[in-house]
Amino acid sequence: MIILSTSYLPPIMYMAALAQHDSALIEQKETFPKQTFRNRTIIATGNGLQTLSVPVVRTQGNHTRTDEIAIAYQEPWQIRHWRAIVSAYSAAPFFLYYRDYLEHALMQHYNRLIDLNDAVLKVLMKRLKINCNIEYSSDFLGSEQFEGNNTLLSLTDKHAQTIASLPPYCQVFDNRLGFQSNLSILDLLFNLGPEAHNYLTNLPIK
Repeated sequence: MIILSTSYLPPIMYMAALAQHDSALIEQKETFPKQTFRNRTIIATGNGLQTLSVPVVRTQGNHTRTDEIAIAYQEPWQIRHWRAIVSAYSAAPFFLYYRDYLEHALMQHYNRLIDLNDAVLKVLMKRLKINCNIEYSSDFLGSEQFEGNNTLLSLTDKHAQTIASLPPYCQVFDNRLGFQSNLSILDLLFNLGPEAHNYLTNLPIK
């Protein structure tokens, strides 16, 4: 089993961890940290990298647990995110094949961030043919639960995109930006399609 945090349209390395394990426990009782991939993702656009962030509400102030984090809908963030994704990946070879699945999941109304992330993750896992069993923590995970498990919470910290050096694959704007490593899993899915599964299962997971 691996232990992960929740993630919004997760980085490639996060999905590789799921692809290479039979089961995963997602920590949802932690105090929600700022500036991580729990509520944001990075895509490559014609103008460079773009961060898409889900606006959240800390229902219990600074001590709000991840499973208590609500989503704010004062601004049409879903429409903005989807427009950015279409602009970035409409020219990708497998965008048309997967777009409807992702658009449907992203445009639903979710009260909590954990529910949004779970729904999107299930769609991604199905399309990537990942058969990892996902469970969610019922209590805060102390160090005793980490023993004997691979704890990969760092895959969603704010440095995860820059520290991972992945094998290059063709990207929509690589002639302009060069290869960009460990972007949102959308980048891999839309560019590699069915080959994305093999790419994930062959990545070294630290």
